[in-house]
Amino acid sequence: MYNIYTVRDTLSIPPAYFGKEIDEAAEEILQKKYERFIDKDVGVILAVFNIRDISDGEIMPGDPSTHHDITFDMLVFGLDVGEIAPGEVSELVEFGCFVRLGPIDGLVHLSQITNDFITLDRKTGVFTLKNSGRTLKKGDQVYVKVSTISMKNNIKDTKIALTMRPEGLGKLEWLKEPKKEKVQQKHKK
Repeated sequence: MYNIYTVRDTLSIPPAYFGKEIDEAAEEILQKKYERFIDKDVGVILAVFNIRDISDGEIMPGDPSTHHDITFDMLVFGLDVGEIAPGEVSELVEFGCFVRLGPIDGLVHLSQITNDFITLDRKTGVFTLKNSGRTLKKGDQVYVKVSTISMKNNIKDTKIALTMRPEGLGKLEWLKEPKKEKVQQKHKK
C-alpha cells in the first residue's frame, strides 16, 4: 500500500526562486509538482522528501530558468487488484458503503458486503444484516479486497471497487465471532 520510490529528475528553477537556497527552492518546486497528484503506474504521491544530489545549474538559450539534475524520494500510496487492505467505513449509502483506504475511498457495493440480506436504517445510519443480526456503520474497521481500480489524474475521479464477501474479510468484530459448524442432516430413505 505505502511505498517509497527514489526518483532522478531534471528540475527547472525559475528566476523567482534565485534568492532562496537551492535545496529550499527545489523542495518547494518538487512539492508543488508532485504531491497530491496521481501517477497511474504507482498511485497517489503523498510526500516528496530527502532531496539530494542537486547538480550545478545549466542555462538553456532563451530560458531564464536554471536546470538541475536532482535525486529525491517520494512516499506513494498504491493499491493492486486482489490486494487485501484494512480500512474504515467512511459513509453508508443506499447502494453500499465507502471505505477509507489511506488517502482514498473505495466503494463496497451492497451485493459485496455479505451474502446476508441487508437493510439501511436512515435514522441511525446503520446497515443491519437480517439473518445474523450483525451491523455495519460509519467508523467501523473492516478488511476489504480490491476488485477493480480505475486510476484517473486526480483522487476525485479515481474509482476503486471493493468486496468484503470472501471468507476472512468484513468488519473486525465479525471475524472474531466463533464459526458455526455446519450440521449435516441425514435423510432416511
